[in-house]
Amino acid sequence: MSTEAPRKGSLLGTIKAVGWSFFGVRKNSAYQNDVAKLNPLHIIAVAFVGVIVFVGGLILLVRYVVAP
Repeated sequence: MSTEAPRKGSLLGTIKAVGWSFFGVRKNSAYQNDVAKLNPLHIIAVAFVGVIVFVGGLILLVRYVVAP
């Protein structure tokens, strides 16, 4: 039975990691650091919110461009 040390990732660190992942640019060393520190549930939650904001922004942009 292995006991893992609690992950101590910050909210800002999670947002940065997810943002860089959306952008598609991330160093392997930074990725490994994220895997060691960040909580997977926090990453999923921040990514979900990011997707909602991104899609909402696209919808607003399309409505603005197509508006008469």
